[in-house]
Amino acid sequence: MSNIVAIVGRPNVGKSTFFNRLIQRREAIVDAVSGVTRDRHYGKSDWNGKEFSLIDTGGYVVGSDDIFEAEIDKQVELAIDEADAIIFMVDVESGVTGMDEEVANLLRKVDKPVFLAVNKVDNGKRAENAVEFYNLGLGEYYTIASINGSGTGELLDALIEALPEVEEVEETELPRFAVVGRPNAGKSSFINGLIGEDRYIVTDIAGTTRDSIDTKYNRFGFEFNLVDTAGIRRKAKVKEDLEFYSVMRSVRAIEHSDVCLLVVDATRGFDAQVQNIFWLAERNRKGIVILVNKWDLIENKESNTMKEFERHIRKQLEPFTDVPIVFISVLTKQRIFKAIETAVEVYKNRSKKIKTSVMNDTMLPIIERNPPPAYKGKYVKIKYCMQLPTPQPQFAFFCNLPQYIREPYKRYLENQLRKEFDFHGVPVAVYFRKK
Repeated sequence: MSNIVAIVGRPNVGKSTFFNRLIQRREAIVDAVSGVTRDRHYGKSDWNGKEFSLIDTGGYVVGSDDIFEAEIDKQVELAIDEADAIIFMVDVESGVTGMDEEVANLLRKVDKPVFLAVNKVDNGKRAENAVEFYNLGLGEYYTIASINGSGTGELLDALIEALPEVEEVEETELPRFAVVGRPNAGKSSFINGLIGEDRYIVTDIAGTTRDSIDTKYNRFGFEFNLVDTAGIRRKAKVKEDLEFYSVMRSVRAIEHSDVCLLVVDATRGFDAQVQNIFWLAERNRKGIVILVNKWDLIENKESNTMKEFERHIRKQLEPFTDVPIVFISVLTKQRIFKAIETAVEVYKNRSKKIKTSVMNDTMLPIIERNPPPAYKGKYVKIKYCMQLPTPQPQFAFFCNLPQYIREPYKRYLENQLRKEFDFHGVPVAVYFRKK
């Protein structure tokens, strides 16, 4: 589990530029995860070896200027509630604005580390102008220029210093299944349906209070921990439909789990907010099962509607379409145990270890039949491959010119791995290394 750091502030102060800079630094280290660029409001970063999750609240504010203020207040309150530290960004060009003062009022009451970052300070004159931000009453400030990164080092040093120690979750051997999704999709009912009145619970392990609640669960002879985000206390002030809310809630549960059961409300469809949570799980390389709930409420279902709905979901998931989709009704308990059985299969797929000899015997002939296309007149020869010793499936292919392998071929190999070894429901990472 890593700490959560939220970047807050009014629009157009440079939050996203700063966010992207931090995320890329991290991704450059771990082999950039290529794929479709998604709305990037959530990411992982690290500094001096300490990892943290980063949330850019800017991407969640929508609406005209007058709606902005209310939305920003809500987000700051949420960040205060959920994050371990807060970076409050302001802009030296426009100086202190009324909205900045309002955010500062909220942040002064907070019992968490708050870092005031004055952005767009790229010369001495502007550094002098930054002094006026002392008036916000948040103490020391950090001058940065997120466009070129100057000053971010000092800010991050201070941030890392202030982050609380993360309690390591006791490593149980039991698989952890997180039930995630947007509010009112039926997460609580799904869990209650599983547990039933006669409660199959062995023990209740309370996570840290504001984390999720873990329930040890035993059914059909397998045992696992159910990580429930639905039962967490709700803040009355926070509007249920706030997209940011679902994401903040899901981050911890997802990072905490092996497999995510993403509950989708069939009447609302596979909308942007649900997709956000899906890509969150994908980026964390968790197993994923999609549960389409409330299917019984869909009017005039022709024989092919379910197929259509499924096709629509897979279209949104491209390129990662190898994900189980189960249609359930928590009201009638239809297929809820099927959902758990599927999650167990996905868990097994995710923990699969393939012997290097088996992998080479299987993959090298496939590569021989369809080698990487030549690039700039150079031929790539893949000599050897192996699974990396990580908790989730990652594979290294060793070759003479790794830099010449393009995205489509990488995807081709990933699909072949899925076909040969069955990684249904699990993100697979493929890396090319110099032999």
